[in-house]
Amino acid sequence: PAEAVSNNILGARNLLRAALDAGVERFVMISSDKAVNPTSIMGATKRATELLVMQAAQQSGRPYVAVRFGNVLGSRGSVVLTFKRQIASGGPVTITHPEMDRFFMTIPEAVQLVLQAAALGSGGEVFVLDMGEPVKIVDLATDLIELSGLEVGRDIDIVYTGLRPGEKLSEELFVAGESYGRTLHEKIFTADNASSFVPDGLDATVDALALAALKNDRG
Repeated sequence: PAEAVSNNILGARNLLRAALDAGVERFVMISSDKAVNPTSIMGATKRATELLVMQAAQQSGRPYVAVRFGNVLGSRGSVVLTFKRQIASGGPVTITHPEMDRFFMTIPEAVQLVLQAAALGSGGEVFVLDMGEPVKIVDLATDLIELSGLEVGRDIDIVYTGLRPGEKLSEELFVAGESYGRTLHEKIFTADNASSFVPDGLDATVDALALAALKNDRG
């Protein structure tokens, strides 16, 4: 937890302070769908970082915004690369739960989301790509096995390992109460009222987290 706080929350706060001091006109923070109702350390720190960006937008009046990524296909650590490696080594392909699903986007879509958010943002919004329906992970694994010319159960087994701590069956794209709609770009949504969720005690909370991270205090 200490490393996540230091890298995500404190790192973002340092960048935001530097950007504000230098008069940086536009700022796009890359967040994750895991920041919505977070159940993991990564998701919670990403949500805190979103709030810091919203606060900076309020204070400066500048177009400082956040984008929420889904799972980026082909990126380092992508489940697709993991499955391909497992298939190449003869299996098994490991999935935590048969009902798990996720939103997916390509690398070009991720790049386009960041660029469009920078152009469309007026300050304090969260931008999300229209990724369609979530994909069941077991279906993705099955497709990759079959595309390799193999058959599930005969050539390659799929093994369920159980949900990890903090892992969700499904992700969400918007926080309850966020008012979202489409932008001028047909594939991009925005939550225009995201900055209304910034709590009054955000700075004090981040300061307390910084102190706890320094001490590696998990309490």
